[in-house]
Amino acid sequence: MTTSSPFYTAEHEAFRDSVRAFVRKEIEPFVTEWDEAGTFPRELYKKAADIGLIPLGYPEEYGGIEADLFYMIIAAQELAMAGCGGLSASLMSHGIGSPPIVKYGSEELKQRVLPPIYAGEAISALAITEPGGGSDVAALKTTAKRDGDHYIVNGSKTFITSGMRADTYTVAVRTGDAGHKGISLLVIERDTPGFTRTPLDRKMGWWCSDTATLYFDDCRVPAGNLLGEENQGSKMIMNNFNFERIFMAAGCIGFARACYEEVVDYARQRQTFGKSLIEHQVVRHKLADMYMKIEASQAYLEKLAWRIDHGDNPVADVCLLKNQSTLTMEYCAREAVQTLGGAGFLRGPKSERIYREVRVNAIGGGAEEIMRDLASRQLGL
Repeated sequence: MTTSSPFYTAEHEAFRDSVRAFVRKEIEPFVTEWDEAGTFPRELYKKAADIGLIPLGYPEEYGGIEADLFYMIIAAQELAMAGCGGLSASLMSHGIGSPPIVKYGSEELKQRVLPPIYAGEAISALAITEPGGGSDVAALKTTAKRDGDHYIVNGSKTFITSGMRADTYTVAVRTGDAGHKGISLLVIERDTPGFTRTPLDRKMGWWCSDTATLYFDDCRVPAGNLLGEENQGSKMIMNNFNFERIFMAAGCIGFARACYEEVVDYARQRQTFGKSLIEHQVVRHKLADMYMKIEASQAYLEKLAWRIDHGDNPVADVCLLKNQSTLTMEYCAREAVQTLGGAGFLRGPKSERIYREVRVNAIGGGAEEIMRDLASRQLGL
C-alpha cells in the first residue's frame, strides 16, 4: 500500500513499521502451527501490549494510548497480513469488549478492570449473541433481576470470541420489558459463582480463536457493574457495533491484500505452458480486478474514518463499508485460491486459510442482509 496519503503522518507510518516488524517476528513464523493447534500463547497479549497494539485508542488514565482511527486501521491491517483472522479476533477482542466500559462504566469500575486489559494482563470479551437469536438483539432472553445491591443473572450467550479465557465480559442482559427498551449492559467477571463456559472448537475457520458458549446460573453481579443507566443498553450496543464494523472492515481489506500479495508472488514464480503464470492475460486480469477492489474499498474506509474522526456518524455508510470489505475479501480469497490451483486447496497458504474465514466476517458484527436493511432505512429508502 502506498504511503502517499493525506490521512497518514510520519508518526502513523512509524507505527506501521513497528507493527509490521512485530507481526513478522512474533506471529507469522508460528501462525500456521497455532491455527492447527486451535490456540495461541496467552503471552502474546503482553507482547502486543508492549508495542502499543492493545492499549491503542484508549484513555491514558487507564493505561491506554490515545490515537485516531487511522492508527486503528493500521493495526487491523498489519495484523491481517499474517493471514489468520482467528488470531486477530481473539487478540483484539478487547476492541469490542472494553469500549462500553470506557464510555459508560463508573470510575471505580474503570480503574479496576481497564488497566490490566490494556497492559495485556487480562482479556476482555463482549457477550451479546444468544443461542436462540443472532442479529435480533432486541429478542435477547438473558435476564438480570435486581436484588438489593446485586443483579441475579440467568441465561446463556454463544459464539463469544475470547469466551473461554476472558477475565472480563461485557454482557447484554434484559432488565426490563421486551424489546430494545429493556436491555442493559453488565460487566461480569470470570470467577463469578454460577458462571460457566464450554468451548466451540469445530469451526469452518478462525481455528485458533477462542470461541465459547457462556452459561449464567443465578450469578450475583454487583450493581456497580452496570454500565450507564438501566434499560439504556441498546443504544450502547448499537454505538459499539459501529466501531466494530470499522475495525472488521479494515481487517477484511487487509486479508484481501494478503491474498493479493501472496498470489502475485506465486504467479511470478509458477511456470505454465512455457512462461510464468503472471504472463497469461487471464491471470493478470484477475490480479488487476483484485487490486481494483482492494483500493476502492480502502478509499471508502479511509473516507469514513476521516468523517468519524471529525464528529460524523455515517451509520449507513459504515454498514455498506462492512459489506463492501467482506465482498472484497471474498472475491480476492476465491481468485487467489483459484490461481494457486492445487496448492491453494492444501492447508498452508494464507489464501486458503482466509478463504475459510470469509463467512464468519460476512456474518459477524452484522450479517450482510442486516447491514443492507439497516443502511437502506438510514438512507430513507
